[in-house]
Amino acid sequence: MGKYIIQAHHRLHEWIAHEKGYFTEAGLDYEFQEQSLAGHAKQTSAVQSADSVPAEVRSGAFEDMSAGRACDVSSACHWAVNGATAAGAGKMWGHAYSVTPAGIFVAPDSPLHRPEDLAGVPVAVGYHSGSHYAAVQALEPFMEPSQVTLNFSGLPNDRVRLLLRGEVPVANLFGPQYYIAEQLGFRKIVDSTFMVGFLVAGDADPDDTTKYFAALRRAQIDIDLQVELYKKYWLPEMPEDLRDLVDVRRFGPGERMVFEPYTKEMYDTTQRWMDAHGLLDLDDKTSRYQEVVLT
Repeated sequence: MGKYIIQAHHRLHEWIAHEKGYFTEAGLDYEFQEQSLAGHAKQTSAVQSADSVPAEVRSGAFEDMSAGRACDVSSACHWAVNGATAAGAGKMWGHAYSVTPAGIFVAPDSPLHRPEDLAGVPVAVGYHSGSHYAAVQALEPFMEPSQVTLNFSGLPNDRVRLLLRGEVPVANLFGPQYYIAEQLGFRKIVDSTFMVGFLVAGDADPDDTTKYFAALRRAQIDIDLQVELYKKYWLPEMPEDLRDLVDVRRFGPGERMVFEPYTKEMYDTTQRWMDAHGLLDLDDKTSRYQEVVLT
């Protein structure tokens, strides 16, 4: 059995567990990769409409997971994890999930002030990713579905750069990008906090996966008790140009892991919501919870 591959995932937990030896103490023989998909960029200039998404942007969390990620456990919004597991790409960890603060932001001097003002206004999101689905869910209480307008604008770093440069009027942000926009005075029009799920690779060792989550549980306790000690780990989650703009000591804790079951009811509710919004196209509409979720 090879080393258990662990990636940074746009949150503090893996950094803490790695630096404080929690993975080792749990008995993991592992390799820690500091870069993940979320830390990269795909494009940072042109705004792409939903009708003309180019190939380099037409790939988000769902496509990335479906193709197979280079780690044993990866994370994405629970919508994408649901879709990827239903399509046969690994299995969902059913013993935990997390919740990440997110928000739809505009520039400080933007004439847009209420969620209703965003009707027909393109919101920068990632393709088939948490920012995409969360934007739909956050805006639909305020407008008709046809009025929710999205621009697929690459990965998280792409979107915050576009927003800071004024090349997009609105962007849905989470993780460190959320705190960057907040600290620089950008206004949150509506909260879009969403749930994150965990995708376990098909060949991941079950015992090692249990150890991985045991280490993250310890990291979550550290964050809850004294997050100020660990905000420094936001720094390696950001590229230099964004890192130089902010003081991470003013950031919040980010994603919070919840060590509770991701139940069949939660799975089925998510599948129905995606299907109703045309975001999941499955031939078999019956629940596959027992097949694709590790309980």
